[in-house]
Amino acid sequence: MQRWLIATAVTCVAATGCSEAPQGTTTQTERQPQAGPTHPLVTAAHLAGVEAAGLTGDQQAMRSHIEAMQKDTMRSMHLADPSRRIDHEAARAAVRPVQGVQSSVWIDNANLLVMVGGSQYRNMTTIDNVCLALEPLGDTLSVVVNVQDVMATTSEGSDTLSRNCQLGAGERAMFQQKRQVDVLDPEVRRAFRAQQGVR
Repeated sequence: MQRWLIATAVTCVAATGCSEAPQGTTTQTERQPQAGPTHPLVTAAHLAGVEAAGLTGDQQAMRSHIEAMQKDTMRSMHLADPSRRIDHEAARAAVRPVQGVQSSVWIDNANLLVMVGGSQYRNMTTIDNVCLALEPLGDTLSVVVNVQDVMATTSEGSDTLSRNCQLGAGERAMFQQKRQVDVLDPEVRRAFRAQQGVR
């Protein structure tokens, strides 16, 4: 009985569901949960759940905890779930209503190129909104969103902004290669301009 109470407390703390946010507080930008290391309390809660399920003979609960631990391990490794692949055409349809989006096309199996109409939409908020639109379709850890402004009037403004839906800028999921979307690497262009400025 004591172990079950501990497991319940650990689960509650790990899921941060025991306390509510103070009234009047709001999150500025909605964003998907990020893939990364699993909190030790979450793992401990699942292990306690497996043990409790074993004592009561609840095979379904035991299987649920084991599957959850497997999912956490995959996310910690930045490994996308192959059983939850996102359908490309369904993704394009889901992205179409996102504010600022003009059109979208898949460059390859991982990279979704999204064209937006205006510099105000060429930002991480648009990437977050696209990723949230894709979330019901499958595991967005397999998707890198690339945003281009079709209205750009400068070379810097036309640079592509890229990010994996569940990782930080510059990070990629396991087996996911970084793709050069722009014709000329922005870093090469900036270095060239810096050299011209020196002269």
